[in-house]
Amino acid sequence: MIRFEVIDATFNLRHKNAIKNWIKEIILRKNRVPGSINYIFASDGYVLDVNRKYLGHDYFTDIITFDTSAYDSELPVHLRNDRLSADIVISLDTVLANASEYSTGFSDELYRVMAHGILHLLGYDDRTEHDAVRMREGEEQALSLATEMGLPFDQIFINSPGNEK
Repeated sequence: MIRFEVIDATFNLRHKNAIKNWIKEIILRKNRVPGSINYIFASDGYVLDVNRKYLGHDYFTDIITFDTSAYDSELPVHLRNDRLSADIVISLDTVLANASEYSTGFSDELYRVMAHGILHLLGYDDRTEHDAVRMREGEEQALSLATEMGLPFDQIFINSPGNEK
């Protein structure tokens, strides 16, 4: 099950079912099974607090992905390796700033970040240049899939930081 929650921000995601189907398809195309995935949209301050408290990092970031697959108790242990579960915390402030910096729309950048979190769960990393290239390729594939599935790239958010209505 994929859920969306907003903490410490004013944000309302539209087309939730279409987005859920897109996220599920990203996972299924990598031969994995969607488990309990929670997207938490929040302010920079909230994400900074999470980064400090749980990771010991004292800096802002657009996304933090906590893999909770090992704690997914709905399946027997021998089947849990195929199932992805996570808490994915996204800073709406940083996504908006990145959209401006990279001259892209807020929704494009948000989709990219949402896919980025899933790709981390699928084993992608971005710490080295080689890994970052592979991650970008995975993000581009995910965005192409979103287009292929007819996911709207405009007018998808109400009261978003980018004021897309």
